[in-house]
Amino acid sequence: MSNILIIDDDDQLRKSFAKLLIEEGHQVQSAASGEEGLQIVDAALPDVVVLDVRLPGMNGLETFRAIHLVEPKLPVIIMTAFSTTETAIEATKMGAFDYILKPFDIPAMLKTIGQALETGRFMRSPVNMGDAPAKTDRDAIIGRSDAMQQVFKMVGRVASTDATVLIRGETGTGKELVARAIYQHSQRADKPFLVINCVALPETLLESELFGYEKGAFTGAAHRRLGKIEQAGGGTVFLDEIGDMPVNLQTKILRLLQEKKIERLGGRETIPVDVRIIAATNRDLETLISQALFREDLYYRLKVITIGLPSLRERITDIPLLSAYFLDRFAAELGIKNPSITEGALATLTDNRWPGNVRELANTLQKTLIFNRGAPIGPPDIAAALAGKDDHPQAESGSLESDIRRWFRDAAKAEDTDNLYDRCMDFFARILIHEALQYTGGNRSRAAKLLGMSRPTLHAKIDKYHLKIETAVYQGDG
Repeated sequence: MSNILIIDDDDQLRKSFAKLLIEEGHQVQSAASGEEGLQIVDAALPDVVVLDVRLPGMNGLETFRAIHLVEPKLPVIIMTAFSTTETAIEATKMGAFDYILKPFDIPAMLKTIGQALETGRFMRSPVNMGDAPAKTDRDAIIGRSDAMQQVFKMVGRVASTDATVLIRGETGTGKELVARAIYQHSQRADKPFLVINCVALPETLLESELFGYEKGAFTGAAHRRLGKIEQAGGGTVFLDEIGDMPVNLQTKILRLLQEKKIERLGGRETIPVDVRIIAATNRDLETLISQALFREDLYYRLKVITIGLPSLRERITDIPLLSAYFLDRFAAELGIKNPSITEGALATLTDNRWPGNVRELANTLQKTLIFNRGAPIGPPDIAAALAGKDDHPQAESGSLESDIRRWFRDAAKAEDTDNLYDRCMDFFARILIHEALQYTGGNRSRAAKLLGMSRPTLHAKIDKYHLKIETAVYQGDG
């Protein structure tokens, strides 16, 4: 559950905003002054701070500086009236995540908070590399194969430098995890790490997102706005899917790499910036160059250091290790004890081609674990998950009722049969609530409505079963 701190002297705004965030599934704390907010931050770090500029006593800028000293990686969103935009821009240059004008648009604010939560997790959650991650590690780069050992060595060699890095590999091989690992082991690890997906935004939005814009640059540009490159001052910008970046924007990225300067959209001022660029792509850049879809000079600027990630097909010896990690991790999230997989199932995994690589393997095992209901995972379970089926293939008689009866008999044979009814109900409730959260993308209000229960009841059960809704992305076929 995400913890958000609101610092604003407007009592009504704090209460209404807190109610909205609680309904969205967040835990909320609030403070009426900078001093009070700083005490909360000192006591227990929130995940995101939403901070008003105009405060009694310590003002917003002073409060931000103090928060930044406590934890430089804590995302702070500035709320400001139009007349104090320049103050908010100054805070952004100092490392604030973003600023929102009052009165704010609720969907836009919620989107910004979501981005800040994700960015904060990226910066603060360590990426572990090796072959023995803890069950609770959500982010790990795992492998004993020679190909992965080479990747680990490359990360270690380039992390301490400021060199531009190009990460190449198929979809699902873990390019973003490698970028984060480089950042976290770099000398810029106490500065921002911002991710830009070059294929997720239209060209005009991508340009303003990267470089910002001046007032009047286009219709609706009522004030100056800084882009992510300026916001990441002193830190690292990860340009994901750079092979899909429009050619005219490639020119601006080239200038950034060559001169360490940018221009905002609609502006004439040349702005010096200090950022490290890490880029990634699953595209064949050499072919794109031959088709005039990617600049050759940018290509050579990007590939100062190139890290090539192997496909899962090229590291099949790592599949048992990866499978054990994912089963332990997802079982912990689902409350399933001692997940097991047969040798035959591992052979089925090893024989598969895995076009989606590690991401596809993870999704397959998560889905199999959910629908397998705690029984050992066999080859038919893997085959069904790979085929996109949502039924459980065990027992040719195959009805859901017979599966539940067999599961109960297995549970009844266990040594610990105290409160068997409650344990069974908890087992099924945990699966149902997890699936509802998966299906609704983590939206608790929609999940509660889908399950026919009140939001407070759903919140209590989420806490009881230790479900992590930030990982909820529906994997079903619908």
